[in-house]
Amino acid sequence: MADKSYNNDSIKSLKGADRVRLRPGVMFGSDNIKGAFHTFKEILGNSLDEARGGYGKEVDVVYHRDGAISVRDYGRGVPMGWNKAEGRYNWELVFDELYAGGKYDDDGDNYKFSVGLNGLGAAAVQYTSEYFNVISYQEKKVFKKDFKKGYPTNKDLVEEDNKTGQTGTFIEWKVDNDVFPDTAFTFDMFKEYCEGQAHINAVNFKLLDEHTGE
Repeated sequence: MADKSYNNDSIKSLKGADRVRLRPGVMFGSDNIKGAFHTFKEILGNSLDEARGGYGKEVDVVYHRDGAISVRDYGRGVPMGWNKAEGRYNWELVFDELYAGGKYDDDGDNYKFSVGLNGLGAAAVQYTSEYFNVISYQEKKVFKKDFKKGYPTNKDLVEEDNKTGQTGTFIEWKVDNDVFPDTAFTFDMFKEYCEGQAHINAVNFKLLDEHTGE
């Protein structure tokens, strides 16, 4: 007869990326293509929050040949460096930790409006990606960080001089089929969603489908 004991050792907790990878529907609403596409809404939502705050009015979206998605905004650039108050790097807080981000500011000056999951979206998307690459363009510096299967590829934060003077954030990620088996997005899905957001948020979008060149 099978052992059906229920005791102190029966309680287990998911840790790290597994908190989302093993139960994606909890965070994204479903574990099918709708949930997979919601990762785009979350990343785009952060760019829209910047635009609504008056930082940048253009967003570039590319649906890549390998099925990856990239979003480039021209806002302030997500903070990536050392956070003295938290004793950790901001890249870790924003992209590798749930319930962290700039939307918990008590005075509300950073974001008066918020489209995304408020400290959950960026990390949750990173957790469920085959790969997830971030470039943050600050006024004087450019910061780069790469992730794979929900974890940073290394502990280093790449820091370079910003020679272009442009600011903003570029994120490219590929939804992991080990988490979401169906990721067969259509370009119309991106067009329809961005068209609605363009009107609501007064943002200009540039969209490219690398599969067709449209």
